[in-house]
Amino acid sequence: MRTALTIAGSDSSGGAGIQADIKTMTMNGVFAMSAITALTAQNTTGVTDILNSTPEFLGEQLDAVFTDIYPDAVKIGMVSSRELIAVIAERLRRYGARHIVVDPVMVATSGAALLEPDAVEALERELLPLAEVITPNIPEAQILCGHAITSPEEMETAAREIFERFGCQVLCKGGHNLNDANDLLYRADGTARWFKGRRIQNPNTHGTGCTLSSAIAANLAKGYPLEEAVGRAKEYISGALAAMLDLGHGSGPMDHAFALDPKWREEGSCHD
Repeated sequence: MRTALTIAGSDSSGGAGIQADIKTMTMNGVFAMSAITALTAQNTTGVTDILNSTPEFLGEQLDAVFTDIYPDAVKIGMVSSRELIAVIAERLRRYGARHIVVDPVMVATSGAALLEPDAVEALERELLPLAEVITPNIPEAQILCGHAITSPEEMETAAREIFERFGCQVLCKGGHNLNDANDLLYRADGTARWFKGRRIQNPNTHGTGCTLSSAIAANLAKGYPLEEAVGRAKEYISGALAAMLDLGHGSGPMDHAFALDPKWREEGSCHD
């Protein structure tokens, strides 16, 4: 069975962060492991408190994983300080980590900044160049390219600029009133591909960014090329959101999609 590691914060409500990552990886047919960057007190309405891991303890977690059950892919979510980012980057280089997916969580849905400027700089300098692909949303892509994105054409320009600056392939996620759920993948060969989607009117989208990046990592771990991994991940999350279930507090879209549709059990089996 292939393996995947998530490096991210814990979500006490279970709908995002480490919890969403582990559920998603499991249901996409890989063995999931974790290194926790922070404990959070949160639910679907917001975060009330954060307790960061120390750099030393985060390093110990990463050593424990890489020296025993080596991951076939790594997903990195929110990392709130430059010290933690430095530890992650050093360990990824030391152990020769492969298939690294970075979800550059920098901006809250409300528009509030989630990282201090020095942490953003460390993310850009230390982690993005190590990534096989990064998955910014529109506000995050605007930070990384340094200008506004107001059209699909500007998404293409921004994705190319981000690739040229950091050397990582870019899945620029649509939405944010720019288009439907159309995502743009800018590839290492200098070409781009649109993954078309449709906006699903489901308010229960807490954790969807975590889920998408984790599903991509899981499919990379199973040996799928990046384009196919992205396509499978988008199909997976679209099916979950289309279930149109009332997720309530403390659960994410993946919980209910798994319970509702036997297809997700089949997709998540270790026989894939």
